[in-house]
Amino acid sequence: MTTTFVVLSYLLTFGGTAALVAAMVHRGRRLARQVPPEDRPWT
Repeated sequence: MTTTFVVLSYLLTFGGTAALVAAMVHRGRRLARQVPPEDRPWT
């Protein structure tokens, strides 16, 4: 019982973190496409 709880907690924690990171990267890339090329300091 305890082992199952610990494993599920880790899965939810890391899965949730990965989902948030994926959403932020997706949103950042979408917003970056809207910036004109001359205003992109990262290129």
